[in-house]
Amino acid sequence: MTVGLGQYRDLLIRYVGKQRRAVIILAALLLGNIALQLASPQLLRRFIDGALDGDERSTLLTLAVFFLGLAVMTQVVAVGETYLAENVGWTATNKLRSDLALHCLRLDMDFHNARTPGELIERIDGDVTKLGNFFSRFVVHVLGNGLLFAGVLVLLWRIHWIAGAVLTVFGFISLLILLRLRNVGAPRWNAARQASAEVFGFIEERLAGTEDIRANGATAYTMRSSHVLARNLLRRERIAGFFGSLTGSTTVLLFALGTVLSLTLGAYLLSVRAISIGTVFLMYTYTELLTRPIEQIARQMQDLQQAAASIGRVQELLDARATIKEGRAALPSSVALSVELEHVTFGYVGAQPVLRDVSFTLGPGETIGILGRTGSGKTTITRLLCRLYDPQQGAVRLGGVDLREAQLESIRSHVGVVTQDIQLFHASVRDNLTLFDSRITDAAIKRVLDELELGHWYRALPLGLETVLDHGGGLSAGEAQLLAFARVFLVDPGLVILDEASSRLDPATERRLDHAVARVMQGRTGIIIAHRLSTVQRVDTIMVLEQGQVAEYGARAALAADSMSRFAGLLRTGMEEPMRTNPTSTIENLRS
Repeated sequence: MTVGLGQYRDLLIRYVGKQRRAVIILAALLLGNIALQLASPQLLRRFIDGALDGDERSTLLTLAVFFLGLAVMTQVVAVGETYLAENVGWTATNKLRSDLALHCLRLDMDFHNARTPGELIERIDGDVTKLGNFFSRFVVHVLGNGLLFAGVLVLLWRIHWIAGAVLTVFGFISLLILLRLRNVGAPRWNAARQASAEVFGFIEERLAGTEDIRANGATAYTMRSSHVLARNLLRRERIAGFFGSLTGSTTVLLFALGTVLSLTLGAYLLSVRAISIGTVFLMYTYTELLTRPIEQIARQMQDLQQAAASIGRVQELLDARATIKEGRAALPSSVALSVELEHVTFGYVGAQPVLRDVSFTLGPGETIGILGRTGSGKTTITRLLCRLYDPQQGAVRLGGVDLREAQLESIRSHVGVVTQDIQLFHASVRDNLTLFDSRITDAAIKRVLDELELGHWYRALPLGLETVLDHGGGLSAGEAQLLAFARVFLVDPGLVILDEASSRLDPATERRLDHAVARVMQGRTGIIIAHRLSTVQRVDTIMVLEQGQVAEYGARAALAADSMSRFAGLLRTGMEEPMRTNPTSTIENLRS
């Protein structure tokens, strides 16, 4: 991705512009440092010439003390400038990380399905880290070193026009050569960052599946794949480092040439008695000082090569747009919401439709049990109701409002979902239950835990609700599932969806949930997706899906009484396993 000057400017204005005061102080420190660097050699020339001319010892001592003072002051200013530059850089990069993380959270599931978490981590953290120097030092250092470059040339012209002319030509030729090399490494660094993102994605995915990898003897295969990715990263980093080092190597060569020019000119001008020996040393010192801004500018250009790759990847992420557009309508505030799917057809990106012309209606306070084989589209319906996706055809309505016209926050606050896979965060019990919503009181949390028969569990915790759950906090699958139910209780939604919520529970734990589920469903609309027929005995309506289509739909009591219905057949035979597999459909299995 090509990075234009406008993107550099926009990032600087957006993330550094708000630190205007700090940047002004940073610029002042840099200018002060430049002035000190230009003044110090003048004292050395005066000291050398004075020593050769037989000046008083007190005069030489005064010059030495002044030089020492300037040296100390230069270091103090340099330390202050470094501290402030780091603060500006970290403030800007942390804000950019925050914005990128929030942007990713707002993007559609299609975006996240196409990228691994490791790849996104590398972009949000790795690429942004590369921009620290760009934010904190690039503009200030380039401008500051430009001034230092100009100041040295002016002083060289004041020493002698020949020295000024020759070293001016040398300086500008060196600068032009280095500037020509500035974009050599950018595409290579971009490829290296992408290779690094692939490594991060692979490691994250494999670490998450460690148990399955070891249980199925896939460790050797995993390591071979890791070595392939690592070799690719090494190759790309080596190429990027080689091309990036061209700037540094050229700089060293130019510096050596500059030293030769300075000493040659100094020897010539001294031989014709145009300058003193102290001035020869001053010319040499200023030539060395002249190489410093050239080196700094070259280094900034080299950093800019890496920053260009990172800016391109960050901008690509920021340019990603959600296809789920925010609506303006709010869902009704009633406790129970009606649910309606009208001729809904939906398929994931690049796949065949998972749902085909699905229609059903659920009145406020009613419950429906959805049955079907794996891949029949059950979980996809819940994702549409949460508006993680929009249907390609048809409409999904809650409380009579088309979800494409509803506010996303309103949808998420009115729909509560419990699945079989529970995500627990490295955070306190309180935050895991409230999902970081400070408006929920401790009294409400404790009341819900008592209702779910988890009171003895949280009272045994060493710090109560402040106890941090680390990687599940030693919870059993059943206890984790109960905590997920507690989340729904605390949200108090108008629609409750249980997606295989009890499939991992033993019968005793499932019985503990029965009365809690009955209470949370009371006066609310409910959707229960299950493989166990026992979990749909409380529902009003049954819907059976086959290959994304409604194969059977009706009142549970009526279907159970109809000996010819599919539901009645399942009740007679207790056939739960046939509902779990469907060799002709894999889309739902891959995505759920």
